[in-house]
Amino acid sequence: MPINPKVAQDVWKDIGQSVQFTVLKFKDLPQADLHDAIVDFADRSQAIIRSLRIRDGQNDGSPSTLKVAIGFSNHAWELLFPKSAKPKELETFAGMKGPKYGMPATEGDIFFHIRANNQAIVVEAQTQFMKFLKDFTEVVDSTQGFRYFEGRAIIGFIDGTEAPAPEDSADYALIGDEDAAFENGSYAFAQKWRHNMDFWNKMKTEHQEKAVGREKFSDLELEDDEKYENAHNVASKYEPNGVEQKIIRMNVPYSDPATGNTGTYFMGYARHWEVTKGMLQNMVDKSDFLLTFSELLSGQLFFIPSRDTLAQIADGDFD
Repeated sequence: MPINPKVAQDVWKDIGQSVQFTVLKFKDLPQADLHDAIVDFADRSQAIIRSLRIRDGQNDGSPSTLKVAIGFSNHAWELLFPKSAKPKELETFAGMKGPKYGMPATEGDIFFHIRANNQAIVVEAQTQFMKFLKDFTEVVDSTQGFRYFEGRAIIGFIDGTEAPAPEDSADYALIGDEDAAFENGSYAFAQKWRHNMDFWNKMKTEHQEKAVGREKFSDLELEDDEKYENAHNVASKYEPNGVEQKIIRMNVPYSDPATGNTGTYFMGYARHWEVTKGMLQNMVDKSDFLLTFSELLSGQLFFIPSRDTLAQIADGDFD
């Protein structure tokens, strides 16, 4: 069967205006209790989404903008379904080391990426999800993101220029027949960055452009000899055997200006985790300039099942 975006969760389009990222870990409870809770939640979550999309209907008749992706880490999958197969590339992210910088690995069992144009719908979705999970989980991280001006990153540059066009995105985001049992699922890597905005804002625009590899206003790519050797669009490029590989980025800023807690939530969906992993390794190997003024707070890989697979979980097909 070919890739079918219609049965996938929302992993390949629509970054949204208001965004919620949540990472939960399981409480120390009997495995059977956790398994039963997730079987129940797999069904309830889809009913909640359907209901909220009705409630979010627009006055002009346009459809709801609510998009949701729910995922499980390798630890969660092995805990919940020890007798079942698991996605071929699902593993526990162990962190990465480079000559100057590293990327930490953090814990987490369940992941939510919720977005919509109406923040009330985003909040209500997470509220209803937690109603059925709060007795079984603890919150590792909860981050509210937002769409910045023109969809730019918080550092002022257009984000995602080199990502695939929307009409081509599904093939880069969704697992295909190379892992038929988990087709139309996706590998999601979630990573929270905190930026030293004072450092960045004191840089002259021409130096910022050399650091990113693009012009700030027009978004045109600089010539290679105009970029820093560790410019972001150089360091993050992954080209095994000379062929550039792509993922679907849905990065958004988060910010509390009063406390100076400002950063980027990196959100990457991929058909192959090895592609995202290769990009991340290049970034630390080449000391990506963005790492010079950023602190990485989290990092974990999650598998985003298709809605068909969620239905199988709800039916008790995984044990």
